[in-house]
Amino acid sequence: MLSGLLALVTAALFTGAAVYINAAEHPARMMLDDDAALRQWKPSYVRGFAMQASLAVVSTLLGLLAFWQIGHWLWFAGACVIFANWPFTLVVILPVNKTLQGTEKGDEATSDMLRTWARLHAVRSALGAVATLIFLAASVG
Repeated sequence: MLSGLLALVTAALFTGAAVYINAAEHPARMMLDDDAALRQWKPSYVRGFAMQASLAVVSTLLGLLAFWQIGHWLWFAGACVIFANWPFTLVVILPVNKTLQGTEKGDEATSDMLRTWARLHAVRSALGAVATLIFLAASVG
């Protein structure tokens, strides 16, 4: 059962980081002028990607291990939901990230793209929250 508990903890950590980005970090960033917001987003994205990607992978693997050990379908479902962050990020968010990373100077269009990025990132927060709730249900059920 340790694998399930660790899957829950890593999913919760992923969710907490994602929600923090959407609820605190990004709104604060958007109070800056266009160029400063872009300059702040770039290193923040790199650090956040490394942390969140790792947490999503670890949580997925632990959820699958719990499913294999316990056999309860909720562990598999939670692993699938937390893993869904990977294809969503690669297919939907990555083009926006690449455009922002390649932008040299922020302007109104850049700020619009940062607002789009925040809406897309909110999906990651939601996926993390759903996975956390599924893992929680699996751990008490």
